[in-house]
Amino acid sequence: MPLDRRDVLLGAGMLAAAGALPGLVAAAGTAAAADGAAEAVLADTAEELLALYPESASTLGIDTNARATLKSRLTDRSPEGVRHAADLAAARRRKLAALKHAGLSAATQTDLAVTETAYRLAAEGSRFPYGDVAILNHEVSYRNGPYVVTQNMGAFTEVPEFLDTQHRIAGLADAEAYLERLQAYARALDGETARLRHDSAAGVSAPAFILDKTIRQLSTGRAVPLAEWGIVSGLAKRTAGFPKDFGAQALKIATDEIAPALERQIEELERQRPVASTDAGVWQLPEGDAYYAWALRAGTTTDLDPARVHQMGLEQLAALQARMDPLLRAQGLTQGTAGERMTALGKDPRVLFANTDAGREEILAYVNGRLADIRTRLPRAFATLGPGNLLVKRVPPAIENGAPDGYAGPGTMDGSQPGLYYINLRDTSIWPRYALPTLSYHEGIPGHVWQGEYTYKLPLVRSLLEFNAYSEGWALYAEQLADELGVYDGDPLGKLGYLQSLAFRACRLVVDTGIHAKRWSRAKAIEWFATTNGSSVLEVTAEVDRYCVWPGQACGYKVGHTEINRLREHAQKALGAGYDLRLFDDAVVKGGNVPMTLLPHVIDRYLAAQRRGKAA
Repeated sequence: MPLDRRDVLLGAGMLAAAGALPGLVAAAGTAAAADGAAEAVLADTAEELLALYPESASTLGIDTNARATLKSRLTDRSPEGVRHAADLAAARRRKLAALKHAGLSAATQTDLAVTETAYRLAAEGSRFPYGDVAILNHEVSYRNGPYVVTQNMGAFTEVPEFLDTQHRIAGLADAEAYLERLQAYARALDGETARLRHDSAAGVSAPAFILDKTIRQLSTGRAVPLAEWGIVSGLAKRTAGFPKDFGAQALKIATDEIAPALERQIEELERQRPVASTDAGVWQLPEGDAYYAWALRAGTTTDLDPARVHQMGLEQLAALQARMDPLLRAQGLTQGTAGERMTALGKDPRVLFANTDAGREEILAYVNGRLADIRTRLPRAFATLGPGNLLVKRVPPAIENGAPDGYAGPGTMDGSQPGLYYINLRDTSIWPRYALPTLSYHEGIPGHVWQGEYTYKLPLVRSLLEFNAYSEGWALYAEQLADELGVYDGDPLGKLGYLQSLAFRACRLVVDTGIHAKRWSRAKAIEWFATTNGSSVLEVTAEVDRYCVWPGQACGYKVGHTEINRLREHAQKALGAGYDLRLFDDAVVKGGNVPMTLLPHVIDRYLAAQRRGKAA
């Protein structure tokens, strides 16, 4: 994608930031002895993170042997637990700062710089006495929020799905650990409720429309008979034939502990509702502008200010819609804006699936077919191929009204469990046929699931620390690679879906900064988004509500994508005829998840290696 002069200057600023890190370029020769002390601290850092956020050990499949006790625990979401995590992070940051970069190998310097950046961002966020700083929590590192519980954030939305998909049960001990986690779930709900009360007293409550959605979602879930809760019925099914009735025990915990805790949380949210603001942006909160500046730094791992991000979105949107125009005209759609014409296209019965269970099954089958096709093309884009271990699933109906439209993550480190790619099928009109391929490349292969598997070759701390702009920037780049590999040859509607997807992310830059810096109302954000991009009001309403509670996160996509492309152009110019797309892509993905300020350093190492090889 073409980049303008300001984007090039942005990249230069990032490179300067990387170069400013002490001793980032290692001296020639090996540094095995010097690496030992740093690697020991980084390994200890990883174990501390697993102890604080034990769900990560289950997701990675490493909650065994010496780490087996982690399998019965959940993150402590109480006020005391949050303070304890912040205190440990501050102490860990001091230990990391005491390490010397000089004499370390280039790879270890990168590992150390990545870890230091994560802890710095976490420390900056922890100074605000409200909300949830999630940067160090592998499970939810992409989302930081000023509100403890919302329609898409909190134990109610996160724990049941985690237990269903990530807590593996192979025997009695695993089932017992599940029961202990159910009790921890009740404590997590009460811990969050205590934080809700604390933040409310400090003048921080979610907007009224967010509270309405959250209360409705929690109340709907509570109204389901407890024996039908997934955490109860699911455990009963998974332990059928075991010598103990684990389903009955789960039902008792749900009845005596979880349901009352959930009711207490609903009561607290209902208490806050009558005095809640109707304003959408975090500017209304204590130190709101400073909070958004931090959230934007965390979401993009840059120092871009809201005005520049807003303008970047407008410029990239115009460029993308100019590419869409001739494709729309070829479909006979000649009148109106690109957004209006995409709206018309999205209502065409020929591109829609039936809004029935059969239609949902058809969507899942179609997605799996596109993923099978892209696998055959990947050797042209990568010299080192990952397994792409993947399962496509529907977002659980119990949480689909507040969940994102699609999300995914890689499987276990040993490959025994696949990565999961979730697609939200609450209403199939969200997904016209032309929108599904690019979503699948983004979430699955060669997007999130594919990229995440490469981190397993790095030190454990690098698998635990993730940065939103890299993760989402790579996923957009994965969409671009699919296009470059010819998936839309002969499929102009699919090409439109791909371009609309990129335009959607450009819109996010505009809307996120519009809400939180320019003080747009929720209604204005929804109207602008729907009319500009041609997305359904249903879809963009959920999106806008997401930006209200995850400020800055939505900006990471296009900022990260822009930087990856800037560095690709830089590599093409630097290597000339010796440039190989496969080796560039390998360098980006094998270098692991890094802040955008460090990605230029990763690419510089790749360029230096290529030049050495050419010289030899």
